[in-house]
Amino acid sequence: METALVALGGIALFLYGMSKMGEGLQKIAGDRLRRFLEKLTSNRFSGVIVGMIVTAIIQSSSATSVMCVSFVNAGIMRLEQAIGVIMGANIGTTVTAQMVAFKLERTALPAIALGMALMLLGKRKSIKEGWADCFLGFGLLFLGLSIAGDAMSSLQSYAPFVNFLCIGQTHPIIGIIAGAALTTLLQSSSAMTGLLVALAARNVVDISAALPMVLGANIGTTSTALLASINTSLAARRTAYAHLLFNVIGVLIFLPFLKPLESAVARSGFDAARQIANAHTIFNVTTTLVLLPFAPRFIALVCRLVKGSEMTIEHGPKYLDAKLVSVPFMAVVQTQKEVVRMANLCLDNLETAIAIFRGDPKADRKRFNNIEEVIDEIEEAISYYVAKIFQQEVNSAQAKILTSAISISADLERIGDHATAIVELSDYREKHNLPFSQQAVEELDEMMNKAVESVKTVVEALEKDDKQKAASIIAMDDILDDLERTLRARHIKRLNQGICYPASGVVFLDMLSHLERIGDHAVNIAGEIMAS
Repeated sequence: METALVALGGIALFLYGMSKMGEGLQKIAGDRLRRFLEKLTSNRFSGVIVGMIVTAIIQSSSATSVMCVSFVNAGIMRLEQAIGVIMGANIGTTVTAQMVAFKLERTALPAIALGMALMLLGKRKSIKEGWADCFLGFGLLFLGLSIAGDAMSSLQSYAPFVNFLCIGQTHPIIGIIAGAALTTLLQSSSAMTGLLVALAARNVVDISAALPMVLGANIGTTSTALLASINTSLAARRTAYAHLLFNVIGVLIFLPFLKPLESAVARSGFDAARQIANAHTIFNVTTTLVLLPFAPRFIALVCRLVKGSEMTIEHGPKYLDAKLVSVPFMAVVQTQKEVVRMANLCLDNLETAIAIFRGDPKADRKRFNNIEEVIDEIEEAISYYVAKIFQQEVNSAQAKILTSAISISADLERIGDHATAIVELSDYREKHNLPFSQQAVEELDEMMNKAVESVKTVVEALEKDDKQKAASIIAMDDILDDLERTLRARHIKRLNQGICYPASGVVFLDMLSHLERIGDHAVNIAGEIMAS
């Protein structure tokens, strides 16, 4: 029992050290890693290289695959891009096993000492936190592995333990399943293979026993991404299942050739520890090389297995082409198109926010949050793009349109913010179970319909540059303002009469304010349209 607890403690220390080292390296790199992953994955080949580099730095293919799932879910990355990154991540994760095979355990305590010294004496944040965490994690990783390896090596005479480790020799499939199960528990293929390498260095296992478990570890590591994909978009779920399918296919390819692979690996290193590390690398590199050329068919297979369809929102600006900045009249047209796109997204989100407040179970919150991010991205991109255009020679008419675009995008962004506030009010009302009287519900419905109508009308006016329709917004806003004052007075009267619950009254009045301000922003946009 004591031996098992010591081994578990060593494994926990190893996992913590690996996480700590990854965190330190990420702090050193800052946000560059995330941007690196986002931007340099234009095709599957560059994706493989990016996946390798990022995973080698953060020491976790699971973390990289989870990032891919989240990026795909957010619309930042496409499924085709994520496939390449995941393939590269599988190669990058073999770095840990290779480090362990170099028998760096003797450097554990000096690394911890150096890390502590940097933490205590370092002046710059990158040293005090980044490099300190990096060395501390590195030392703890190998210290934990040494503790776990020594504890487990004492079980060499314990038959059930030995039989379990050697089950892959006689029953490879059971060995693969055991490796997958243990890796799922550890949530890290690096931990599983590192542990096998450490045990091999102590002559507890050999390559024939460890090889099936190494293959299984590559299947088990996909569990993290699968868990992360729960309640995400269809594309994100496909990304997680692609990771699983990729590794399962790799295992199926290698399964008939375990003996030839074992012989080849046996010649790649003098000891079992190096052989196991090499087997892990060979499996992932070979699987990537075999499947990468067939990525389009692989993606089609994933789409057939994980069926469904959904609308995806393209992140960032769609029409703001940097190459057109030097041609102002074309850049102005592209800016107008982007503003119209932003306006339609704002209308979409406002309608969704109203549906959420009304309790519509079909209202898509994930889509709402996604669009809100895109609205903010577009507003920022328009400001930057217009500033670039103004650095060129623009005439007065173009300058007027561009200035108007900045103003309109700011008002649209505020409409998006009010939509978010409406969703937050809905959540608050639901969380605190706040009742509304039937009269309050009917009054809010009337106000919400007027607000949506005003935004819908101004979006149509913007799309068609219809000044007459824009002018009609002024009259609609007067109606909305009068309605807001009337409904506010009525509700305060009900509160004074004790008809309405006070906390519900706060939500009601806040809703009136947000809807009235939405109308004001619609008027501002209409004013810009009429002035252009």
